Amino acid sequence: MSLDKLKLSKRLYSNMNELGYFTAKEFQLKTLSRIVGGHSLIGIAPEGAGKTTTYILGVLMRLKYTDDEAPKVLVLAPNEERIEEIVEAFYAISKNKNLAIMGLKSSGSMEEEIEDLVRGVDIVVATPTRARAVYLKLGLNLNRIQTFIVDDAEEIVKQGMSNTVRELAQSCGKVQYLAFSTVEHEKLHAMIDVFMPFATLIEVEDLGDHTHDTHELLLYQVPNFTTKINLLNDLMRDDEVFDKVIVFVNTVHTARKLLERLHVKKGVAALYQGVNPQDYNIDDVNIFKQLPECRILLVANENTSDVDLSGIPFIFHFEIPEEIERFVKHVLKSSDEDAIAISFATDIELPEVKKIEQSLGKKIPVEPLPEDLLIYTPSDAPKEKPVIDESQGGAFHKKKESNSKTYNYGGGAKAKMTIKNKRK
Repeated sequence: MSLDKLKLSKRLYSNMNELGYFTAKEFQLKTLSRIVGGHSLIGIAPEGAGKTTTYILGVLMRLKYTDDEAPKVLVLAPNEERIEEIVEAFYAISKNKNLAIMGLKSSGSMEEEIEDLVRGVDIVVATPTRARAVYLKLGLNLNRIQTFIVDDAEEIVKQGMSNTVRELAQSCGKVQYLAFSTVEHEKLHAMIDVFMPFATLIEVEDLGDHTHDTHELLLYQVPNFTTKINLLNDLMRDDEVFDKVIVFVNTVHTARKLLERLHVKKGVAALYQGVNPQDYNIDDVNIFKQLPECRILLVANENTSDVDLSGIPFIFHFEIPEEIERFVKHVLKSSDEDAIAISFATDIELPEVKKIEQSLGKKIPVEPLPEDLLIYTPSDAPKEKPVIDESQGGAFHKKKESNSKTYNYGGGAKAKMTIKNKRK
């Protein structure tokens, strides 16, 4: 789509052309006019969709230059590297040497930053923690802020700065709020809904041009690590369906922790290439495939080379791998064998899921959580000792008889059962 559609000023249009921008992206077409119009907005789009360029253009088109020394725009970013990128992008697009933009960095001198702020700044870019620290020192005046922007909101949430963002936002007057993220989830809304409850939500998907041939993919969105364990235990109760399962985790520590908390008899689950003699270890995947009593193999991604997944009907990603390529390699279909790849992801991991979907060129279907799944919340405190079932090899909350069913699976398990029936 032509850049003309954005209705930029002649100066900005020329600057964009000089920078090599000749077409408008879908996200820009859907959001820029709203930003220029002063609307509060939540923009959800993948990396490369043009989120940063969009809000910079919007800010530059709305900014009214005055002699007021207080900043008009505050941009919150997750780290210093991102701060530098944003400041450079503002200068590159505006080409205005008189535009005063300042990045507040934790590695800098706060006294010097405050002195620069007092001289007068139009736009401030900072991490939430640094902005709050300078504000509490009375160095950052928020009374004249017109536009409050949260950049890379998912990373800010991940770093635990949500409360700081809320404090800063609520210290401003009536302003335009803009939040940008690669993914929408509950923790994002927990951070921003307090100060922008009626903001317009605009989401753009970009899955790329090429779609990879993969095994059937399913995703469970779970609130936390403990609920992941509960869900895996619930699914693993059915040994007829889940007869051979490889579960990938990111670290050896997590693998050992998970082995301890699986509700299965000793020998049913094993660690791949474990080193602790107290654990049940298997060094060769082919041995695992041949052992009928062992049906769950926990594999740590760290320090692990390629794993032969042929003949394994279920591939679990208990954690989303830090390397997207590793996940893709696990789920790519290289033969006619049927397998199902099931992933567990918390809100914090969803940005990585989005990147995986971009890489695969398709969405991963989301399965609803089982109705009787025990959802852990940090406030939960057991009032009585949990029932011990020695036959299961661990402690767990015994289900009511009405809930002790083995047929309440999602689409993945149903698909697997269908495959088994066809083979008979």
